[in-house]
Amino acid sequence: MPSIIEQIASDLNISSASVSRALNDRPGVGKELRERILQRARELNYTPSVTARGLATSQTFTLGFFVRQKPNLSTKTDPFYGEILHGVEQVSAQSDYHVAIGTLTDSILSTPQDFRFVRERRVDGMILAGPDIPNDFIIAMRQTGMPIVLVDNKLDHARIDSVNTDDEQGGYLAARHLIEAGHRRIGIISGPQDWYSNARRVRGYRRALAEAGVPVCIVHAGRTTIDSGESAYHRLIEQQPDLTAVCAVNDSMAIGAIRAAQAQGRVVPDDLSVVGFDDIDWAALNNPPLTTISVPKRQVGQEAVRRLLSLLNEPDTHPVEVVVSVQLIERRSTGPCRDGRAI
Repeated sequence: MPSIIEQIASDLNISSASVSRALNDRPGVGKELRERILQRARELNYTPSVTARGLATSQTFTLGFFVRQKPNLSTKTDPFYGEILHGVEQVSAQSDYHVAIGTLTDSILSTPQDFRFVRERRVDGMILAGPDIPNDFIIAMRQTGMPIVLVDNKLDHARIDSVNTDDEQGGYLAARHLIEAGHRRIGIISGPQDWYSNARRVRGYRRALAEAGVPVCIVHAGRTTIDSGESAYHRLIEQQPDLTAVCAVNDSMAIGAIRAAQAQGRVVPDDLSVVGFDDIDWAALNNPPLTTISVPKRQVGQEAVRRLLSLLNEPDTHPVEVVVSVQLIERRSTGPCRDGRAI
């Protein structure tokens, strides 16, 4: 029996590669052809069509908030998405809806048609939070006709509502802070290159460095944790042993970089300045307290649920991206460059 991709390719007399690109929100497919592919996918029950029909005739008055499952981490303990969830709950409590919280396992992500919240019509709409939720899963959820709002993510081609922070401006502010302190050998620690927020933060770093004529030294990691920050720091030092400052795409990686530098005998910020991003609770408690870009996480959650409620009331409105402003919070992990060669 042919796969869904092979079936659509045969029906439309196009390549399987074109079908795969459309279902994964990748470039290389024209707008008209993309819509034809998605329409044929709906007709073939790429996601359970019974769900879409059920959503039109019944309501649960429940909103779903879903993040990708991470090892030893839940939405209740995640310092970033947990705060966003608080914002979601604050606004939903003022409406007729309550919030169901769930994690997306690898098994769910690989078989979206089996996702019970959708298959059993347990929610009326969903917030999908995080840049690590695969595009094909998002597209599959969209195919059900259920209202969706993305948080900390955005698809390049499929038009889906999203709420994001001004990641590029935040990256720019972080790098400018180090440049204005006299640093000229600045390393960047990033997560996966294809994560939307990571890419925009790195774009901001690069813009600030380019304006100052500072060369770019960057390493990417597969995850954005304290452990991956430590290992990324070591790879960065191998490339540029005499760097005096580091920008990290989130606070966890920044904290990991500080720990790795301190283990080498470096003093932060005398020998190395470090800037994070997100301003999670751990940032202010770190030793030394972390300079970071503050993200108004509760506001992000509030904006996301407001947008989702609007879609439930007016499903035919055009998709929008809501962008929330950020600001630099200066603490004791950054200071003036003390190496005369860097000036």
